[in-house]
Amino acid sequence: MSAVFARVPATMKISDLQTGFRILSGLSLANSQQAVVEMNQFLDSLLQSPPAADVYLQLLEQTRISLCFIEEDLARRYINKPLPLGASEEAAFQEVVTTWLKAARAYSHCAQLQSADDSAQTERLALILHRCIYYTGMAVIEHHRARRELPGGLWLDLHGFYASAEEWGVATLSVPDSLDPLGRSTHCTAAFVGLLLIELAGPYSLSVRELGLVRRWASHWSPLVSMHTAVPGEPLPTYVVDLMRDTGLCASSACLQPENLRRLDPSRLTMQINEMRRQLQQRISPAQLGLGEDCTAAQCQRLLRRLAGPWSLLRAARRFRRHNASGISKVCSGLAGIHFSVSGKEFNQPESARIYSRQEFDSLFAFRHMADPTRELVVRQAQLGFAVDDWEVLDQCANGFRLSRSNAGRKLAPGQLLSLCPHDGNAHFLAQLVWLRQEQDGGLVAGIAALPGRPQAIAARPMPQTPGHGDPYSRAFLLPAVSAIGVEQTLVIPQGWYYAERLLQIYHDSVAQVKLQRLVAAGPDFERVTFIVV
Repeated sequence: MSAVFARVPATMKISDLQTGFRILSGLSLANSQQAVVEMNQFLDSLLQSPPAADVYLQLLEQTRISLCFIEEDLARRYINKPLPLGASEEAAFQEVVTTWLKAARAYSHCAQLQSADDSAQTERLALILHRCIYYTGMAVIEHHRARRELPGGLWLDLHGFYASAEEWGVATLSVPDSLDPLGRSTHCTAAFVGLLLIELAGPYSLSVRELGLVRRWASHWSPLVSMHTAVPGEPLPTYVVDLMRDTGLCASSACLQPENLRRLDPSRLTMQINEMRRQLQQRISPAQLGLGEDCTAAQCQRLLRRLAGPWSLLRAARRFRRHNASGISKVCSGLAGIHFSVSGKEFNQPESARIYSRQEFDSLFAFRHMADPTRELVVRQAQLGFAVDDWEVLDQCANGFRLSRSNAGRKLAPGQLLSLCPHDGNAHFLAQLVWLRQEQDGGLVAGIAALPGRPQAIAARPMPQTPGHGDPYSRAFLLPAVSAIGVEQTLVIPQGWYYAERLLQIYHDSVAQVKLQRLVAAGPDFERVTFIVV
């Protein structure tokens, strides 16, 4: 892929609309790899040999739909992929980000060519600054979607574009938006606030579907949030925008220069969220409410409940206090490896359901005298491919850890099941990967939440329809009730097994039959459910 993405020297000169339109109409949109090379060559040509200002702006506007189509198609190569990214996925990510930033730079270049005595200068400047915010913001969003740490300077660039819009008095001047499906106009403040709302939502802990919904809602509702200059002497809210700091919203207690601060008023957005939640409770569909046709009412309710606090700029109280810690924790992923780590032994079919292959039978008969029951578990674990990774503990609380490691190790995906042996313990417990981010140096930082209770490794299978003809058992876990925090006993089973009232057969010391009740949590490789014994 690196060869495909190699930079093509920009040798063409685009001096008029007809030439530019002809080039854009010939883009290879069916081949995104080739199209992104052609689009970069087009933008390079404009940057190196800019045409007249009005031609320049019209050509950039003409690229918008094609550029977004190409970038979205390329982004599929790395979105929702385990980290760290592979070489081809990394190349696609870097290409997409580079192209977004180049488009922003082209608009900024176009602004420098605008005539000062042009009667349409104000409207054009508002349009250009909005596009600069939009394309730089898309580079931020790509980092969220790829779960990558933001490089230095991106937020400072966004602050600079917004400050320029304020300085020229065009921050809330309406501009057309050809990308809006409903044909609505927008303005610089709305684009800037939308990015702040996405940052407040905790993008690294959102699934791809949830992040898509958050982006949509932030775009629709950002005009409801007003932004004001901080008045010296007046009390500041908990969070403000500091235009001189390379971050989105920050704690006002850490800001010393009021002239650089902007405060948000989210009161109308708070009312909008409350109204959406109320109407969803009245069984009005998400599509009717403008929330989208690709989401259920339950998904919307769950996400709106999560966003209500951050988007009202309310500080969420931690359930458990976090404190510093240090040491090395052992982390294992994959149901097979986790089952081995928790049980300390290989998984075997219960004898009542065991069916040996001919190869297993021959091996057991011919080499039974060579079995070594004292073999070290850690050696056997490595032989089976269940090796654990070392993670450094950054801090911890009663129900979770923040960990980091180098890029060496198994790939991980947010939401998946893990087993973790803490730095100060000697037994593995179950945990879920809540959020994950790849740092600029290639290392990973993760937030891991422990599942309550000490797990027991068991076997489970759907209840056989005919006695003696059931499916083989699969790996599963039993988590006991923890009355101190009001948690009932649960089963952790493979993903896709759950539906209400389903009957399972589980085996630990003996066979039991259970009926599934309620889905408590889920990830890409597991489901955690309540049950009753029948």
